[in-house]
Amino acid sequence: MFEKFLSHDVQYLRSSEIRDLLKLTEGKNVISLAGGLPDPSTFPVEDIKRIAEDVISSKPEISLQYTPTPGITEFREQLVKLASLRGITGIDPTNTFATVGSQEALYMTFNLLVDPGDYVAVEKPTYLTALNVLRARRPNYVGVPLTPEGPDLDSFESSLRRLKAEGKRLKLFYVIPTAQNPGGTTMNLNDRKRLIELAEEYDFLIAEDDAYGFLVFEGDSPPPLKALDRSERVIYLGTFSKILSPGLRLGYVIASKEFINELELLKQNLDLHTPSLTQMIAAEAIKRGVIERQIPIIRKTYKEKRDVMLQAIEESFPKDAKWSRPVGGMFVFVWLSEKFDTVKLLEEAMRRGVAYVPGSSFFYDYSGRNTMRLNFSFPSKDELRRGVEILGKLLKEVSA
Repeated sequence: MFEKFLSHDVQYLRSSEIRDLLKLTEGKNVISLAGGLPDPSTFPVEDIKRIAEDVISSKPEISLQYTPTPGITEFREQLVKLASLRGITGIDPTNTFATVGSQEALYMTFNLLVDPGDYVAVEKPTYLTALNVLRARRPNYVGVPLTPEGPDLDSFESSLRRLKAEGKRLKLFYVIPTAQNPGGTTMNLNDRKRLIELAEEYDFLIAEDDAYGFLVFEGDSPPPLKALDRSERVIYLGTFSKILSPGLRLGYVIASKEFINELELLKQNLDLHTPSLTQMIAAEAIKRGVIERQIPIIRKTYKEKRDVMLQAIEESFPKDAKWSRPVGGMFVFVWLSEKFDTVKLLEEAMRRGVAYVPGSSFFYDYSGRNTMRLNFSFPSKDELRRGVEILGKLLKEVSA
């Protein structure tokens, strides 16, 4: 009945495959390697309880009240402190903006910058929900292949030269430099510097998604692109979902004051402001050192789980399979031989008791049908071993 009343743009909306899988597996005897849920044992529950009680009791006029659209001043001041832990300096609270999770930050950024027909670069593969938001903007995509060291900048530069020769210009590159989702790759420092130089030379903006920047558990975490940015070309997107709690639904943007002003105008017409209470909880969590104390715990937990998954894959998967060896984050990405179609294989995998996300969802052109993303942060170690073993047995049967 309602279809005839819907706007034309509704046809470009896409459901999140991960959300759909979470609904399918909920309450069933299925080991889910599909979602991107943090391990609940890493939530600082007692600290959050104390902070929530304190800010409601001592500052109800702030924590329970309407607040300015860009965010509570106290929260934005603490964001500057948090950003410094990632090497981002030379900013003040007016360079920050509070959002309802990093998902809203993506939505607002893409809606402010991307018109239909604009040229936008994305990694192949990249975060599928960002792709779903972008698809509604109807850009022309420039795919940047993912290597074990991150995006292939040689290929990217060739694409930039081709666009320039054709009289066209890239407007935006959406990139996840650290512990990439889903590929698990991390760009080295030289490539980060080179990407900034390319943005200068070819005059485009960078939307840097640093959701996993604090979750590098092996080796050093290179500085984010924003820390290297001297001309305000980088729009930095962060989240508290991985370092405090996803239930707070709290993210943030760090960018030029000019872009922050545009965000404010859009958000006033979208949802007015990000919840005051969650901003105050996060501000106190930074101020009291809760997040700094929690990060090493999260890193240790995820490194142990990653090691369990990698060992299980090594023992169970077909010999011609390849997979990432992430130094951080929550995911392992798997490339199988071309004979596999992981979309078609998913139903049988779930029937046997294990779920994953088919990799084609992470490609703007829905290629990569022989790939899959596996999550190691949420399942227990025993579930990781059993799930990978079930999946490996199925893959070997299909390839036989």
